[in-house]
Amino acid sequence: MSEQDIYDITIIGGGPVGLFAAFYAGMRKAKTKVIESLPELGGQLAMLYPEKRIYDIAGFADIKAKDLVANLLAQIERFQQTFCLEEEVLGIRTIEENLLEITTTKGIHFSKSIVLTVGNGAFQPRKLSLAHAEACEGKSLHYYVTNSEIFRGKNVVICGGGDSAIDWALMLEPIAQTVSLVHRRNEFRAHEHSLALLHQSTVQIKTPYVVQEIEEINGQITHLVLSQPKTDESERMKTDALIVNYGFSSSIGPVKNWGLDLQKNAIVVNSDMSTNIPGIYAAGDICSYAGKVKLIATGFGEAPTAVNNAMHFIQPKNRTQPAHSTTIFEE
Repeated sequence: MSEQDIYDITIIGGGPVGLFAAFYAGMRKAKTKVIESLPELGGQLAMLYPEKRIYDIAGFADIKAKDLVANLLAQIERFQQTFCLEEEVLGIRTIEENLLEITTTKGIHFSKSIVLTVGNGAFQPRKLSLAHAEACEGKSLHYYVTNSEIFRGKNVVICGGGDSAIDWALMLEPIAQTVSLVHRRNEFRAHEHSLALLHQSTVQIKTPYVVQEIEEINGQITHLVLSQPKTDESERMKTDALIVNYGFSSSIGPVKNWGLDLQKNAIVVNSDMSTNIPGIYAAGDICSYAGKVKLIATGFGEAPTAVNNAMHFIQPKNRTQPAHSTTIFEE
């Protein structure tokens, strides 16, 4: 192992908070590496909700998830950072003072400090347990929307009762021929503003119904049979595409074995975002402290705190409060 192999900060997790942490590490002129288990950067925003609009990012009235990711990547471009994709971290251990060893599915990495931005961990959609469902996956059955254009002119059915299901229904309304929203209850679990827009739209609301049967030919759905959970009433619908949003299950997986203090599957941190292990910091949804609010905006605020204190950890003579960005880029 040479000094060239050792990074100042290794960020584990390439979601929005991890990307902003990478940018800020560049601001501090830290030699930085980002390790991400997914095949692309952006985390859940890129993989699950690229077309979803986000309304709680400061400075944006609303912005599509994929556009926010693109902006974050553009922000990093001024710095030379190392990105390791499709690489899952299996273990972390301290091998000597101020030096951490990171074991992944592809090899070993060395870093003077680590910032964990792994969100809620690995995630998988809750799938539809029906005959023919698996045969239709990726063809006419979808668990998230990555490209709205594939639904243009089609009869689309969306299952779910939360914000994402309603957001997708409203997003596809002007694109699809018809959009139907199917939910097992009469009440939806969504923000009042979204519900008001839904009721003003042309989206057909089917409640209380569940999908009972899929009719398909070579993976292409032709019809769905809907039924009411508490009665024998059923309805057969012509359908070209089915989107299921029953939520996602997540697991922090190997993180549980790294010796970190955990509380309800979140890492307990101090006000400087430090964990119980020297040199390891956390930001975003994976960390927990009194009064924590789980928003992307919150993670954006925690990332610079984690980076600044990580830099102070590896270079104690450096101050934790750096110069403002306007001053740095004018140098």
